[in-house]
Amino acid sequence: MNLIRTAMLLAFMTALFMAVGYLIGGSGGMMIAFLLAAGMNFFSYWNADKMVLKMHHAVEVDERNAPEYYAIVRDLAARAGLPMPKTYLIQNPQPNAFATGRNPQNAAVAATTGLLERLSHEEVAAVMAHELAHVQNRDTLTMTITATLAGAISMLGNFAFFFGGNRDNNNGFGFVGVLVAMIVAPLAAAMVQMAISRTREYSADRRGAEICGNPLWLASALDKIARNAQRIHNPDAEHNPATAHMFIINPLSGERMDNLFSTHPNTENRIAALQAMAADGVRAAERPAARAPSGPWGPSEAPAAPTEPEAPKPNPWGRNPTGPRGRRS
Repeated sequence: MNLIRTAMLLAFMTALFMAVGYLIGGSGGMMIAFLLAAGMNFFSYWNADKMVLKMHHAVEVDERNAPEYYAIVRDLAARAGLPMPKTYLIQNPQPNAFATGRNPQNAAVAATTGLLERLSHEEVAAVMAHELAHVQNRDTLTMTITATLAGAISMLGNFAFFFGGNRDNNNGFGFVGVLVAMIVAPLAAAMVQMAISRTREYSADRRGAEICGNPLWLASALDKIARNAQRIHNPDAEHNPATAHMFIINPLSGERMDNLFSTHPNTENRIAALQAMAADGVRAAERPAARAPSGPWGPSEAPAAPTEPEAPKPNPWGRNPTGPRGRRS
């Protein structure tokens, strides 16, 4: 049902784009708008993930320079039956994360240094499980294309404002048609984008909780991320607001109203849904047997005594690999 709803919304976005083109330039404008929409869909399909990662200055990491973070993503991907995605780190104190990519075979997940430093090991695992759920549900491609088309419709609205449409157009729209293109169409595009974002978050929360094994880990992580996002500025997100819907929590502001004009559902509603899920019987998965490296739920019950590395270096967790688990907010 979620896939059908998403396909219908994307079809509506394309039709809206063509309608705006028709209001501006008649049948010729509609054809140009259709070609632009097709071109943007094609470009977004192959390149949107790279563009988003570059916008947020994400750096790819691996098991050598981010061993714990990489191990979390690797083990969760195996649990979800997904290929190992590329793993990125964003130097930003605001705790947050997002996923991108056109399909599971070409996916990437990105977490901020703030997420790794301010959340516990279990909470980070839950957040990354949520992002892998987006990959599994193919939300990343859908949201990228929707955002691209929404921005393009707004661009067409601005074009209508400056050029006033086709004065030789005998469709009977005239000035009213230009107003529709300039105001109503961009607003409708934004509403569709927000609606898709809101529905996908609830679905990814549930699937992410299933992947990590404990809904309460994700509930706790959402609470911490939301509280920190309200007070920690994210300049890259502010400069690229069209990507805000991709993050697990809105990086632009701590919105609390669960309405149509919020790119994310109310965090308290998401937490309540996860708590209800836990009450229905989803419990923490059994701790995997001790092995090297350990899975996302930490070492075995009786870990070996820590040893100092030969040359201590800070890693993405804000500590040495054998050090304590890090700060809590």
